[in-house]
Amino acid sequence: MAMSLKTPEKIRTFQRKLYCKAKAEPAFRFYVLYDKLCREDILHHAYALARANAGAPGVDGVTFAKIEASGSEDWLAGLREELVAKTYRPAPVRRVMIPKPGGGERPLGIPTIRDRVVQTAAKLVLEPIFEADFEDNAYGYRPKRGGADAIKEVHRLICRGYTGVVDADLSKYFDTIPHSDLLKSVARRIVDRHVLRLIKLWLKAPIEERDEEGRRRMSGGKGSTCGTPQGGVASPMLANIYMKPVPQTLAAHCPRRSIPRPCRFLRRRLRHPQQRARERGAGVDKVGDDQARADDQRGENLGEGRPDGELRLPRLYVRAASLSQGWPLVSGREPIQEECPTAQDESRRIAGAR
Repeated sequence: MAMSLKTPEKIRTFQRKLYCKAKAEPAFRFYVLYDKLCREDILHHAYALARANAGAPGVDGVTFAKIEASGSEDWLAGLREELVAKTYRPAPVRRVMIPKPGGGERPLGIPTIRDRVVQTAAKLVLEPIFEADFEDNAYGYRPKRGGADAIKEVHRLICRGYTGVVDADLSKYFDTIPHSDLLKSVARRIVDRHVLRLIKLWLKAPIEERDEEGRRRMSGGKGSTCGTPQGGVASPMLANIYMKPVPQTLAAHCPRRSIPRPCRFLRRRLRHPQQRARERGAGVDKVGDDQARADDQRGENLGEGRPDGELRLPRLYVRAASLSQGWPLVSGREPIQEECPTAQDESRRIAGAR
């Protein structure tokens, strides 16, 4: 079966309608969606996306090669019949432990291919609705966004003089999301009981683990009250839905203010960091009033107590060694568009050159 990762125009048009309706009416609740994720074209595209992501098989051991050897069209037709008849039940999730970069291990849940296809179909239908509600400053697990885009935005704001950064990490977030509150968050937009039931089935799916001797151990299931498998297709979207009030609250209580005078010095120092690093060999200037201190509320001197050749902002490190070699601040992306120097800055630069 020929596959294409480009979203078919019919599905794209449907997604645009959902997004526009959700954006225009923030209080609107969608009530007939289950039949949409059972559509043949959506299931075929969901299979293509799941096939492109590859991944290990679930507890049943079925791989894409086995499905295509027996006929993917018949396999999708059988899956659709189960969804239409509402006899579909997710299989247990296979849990494996993967090492974390900073040490320790992270549990990863691997659904079966059958469940991954259904979750992808549900995501194709539900994601445009919730994308209309998410804040623009949220970058995690969203289409056409990522961590590199967040870094670029942080750098842009630093160049404008904003230096306060809140760095927070939610410990075991996916494993601790309460099911009842998550379903309530989804129900604020979705009132189709069949879609809500489908999501609940995924949340209540048992977890299968195997010890070093290969013995199987089951956990979770109907008795579980929190957690969504980190590794499931729908889990990142559900995690963002539950997290949605946090950036909205921060945006409401932390409005952007005018740049204080001490921060303007920092802005000038950071406007062209690569050029200054090449000329002076350090990330900050240490002359007169241009010491590049942080604003009075934080009271931290960015130029003191740091290793040579390193500029420190809160949770942000810029090494002069990298800058002196002309490496971009954000690798693998287009160059960051920085502020153009003002006429006053240009006159100072010419006077300094003389």
